[in-house]
Amino acid sequence: MASEFAMPKIVLALLLGTLIAMPTSVGSMGVCYGMLGDNLPEPSEVISLYQSNGIDAMRLYNPNSDALTALKGTNISLMVGVPNEELATLASNASAAANWVHNNILAYEGVSFKYIAVGNELMGENASNILPAMHNIHNAITSAGLQDRIKVSTSVRFDVLSETSPPSNAVFSSSHMGPVVQFLANTSGPLLVNIYPYFSYAYSNGDIPLDFALFTAPDAVVYDNEYQYNNLFDAMVDSVYYAMEKAGYSNVNIVVSESGWPSYGGVGTTIENAQIYNQNLINHSAYGTPKRPGSLETYIFAMFMENMKTGDEVERKFGLFYPDQSPVYTVNFNYT
Repeated sequence: MASEFAMPKIVLALLLGTLIAMPTSVGSMGVCYGMLGDNLPEPSEVISLYQSNGIDAMRLYNPNSDALTALKGTNISLMVGVPNEELATLASNASAAANWVHNNILAYEGVSFKYIAVGNELMGENASNILPAMHNIHNAITSAGLQDRIKVSTSVRFDVLSETSPPSNAVFSSSHMGPVVQFLANTSGPLLVNIYPYFSYAYSNGDIPLDFALFTAPDAVVYDNEYQYNNLFDAMVDSVYYAMEKAGYSNVNIVVSESGWPSYGGVGTTIENAQIYNQNLINHSAYGTPKRPGSLETYIFAMFMENMKTGDEVERKFGLFYPDQSPVYTVNFNYT
């Protein structure tokens, strides 16, 4: 996960007899289920924890068979990931993509698949594999008759953009993004974007006010044409919408595939701040952004503290729950 937001220093399916379950939830909030820990509960316990907390959407970073089996019949809508290391093979081999779909989607009757995220935050030279892998996975989904139920996309970092202050200045800085967004426009899929006001705040050297990052600013901080922004999350999301418009694809929606706030290990990391951010994120998701009002589907990162994640300490401290399933803090998934 990595995100930056520049601000001026002033302030700133039915298939051949096989039924693939349709997502039944119309809610806009989910939680990412990461597995980078050596002390996490069994997937069946995790699915029960989702249900008992009223969490009806999940992002799963790889098609873990135990988790997929436990999800059968639960009506938890699922975003499942294609790991980055598999993209080169799937991009160059349509048969491998068809096998991936057969083994990881069609084999799991009763799972409410909603999205396939082909890669996560892939940048640089390897990003050239994203679009052909998306095409091959989409073709396999289409052959199965599931293209209207399961959308194929990719999850990107916020720094695929440049010139994001104010949001209307934003453009794509990564050359692979134009063709990716064109594919999504043609297939009616959303762009999956990881949005982290936390990192923008932490790396801003004090230029971004904490209350602007936490959804608690009493007044607008950023003014952009007819829009006023009193939180950084909205400004970041609308930056992506502006960039897609400039690329010629204003009809593509955004799903926020990750957002969250760590409770330990860095600037502004307290349990109180994490609780404030995530509860406000849940409440705010029902209303959308100034540029795109309406429900904004969003996934909180993450379900658990993951002790095997690499990088800075904050990377391991985003969890809503400890590995023993006790809450780090309480959030209410019913909108308030």
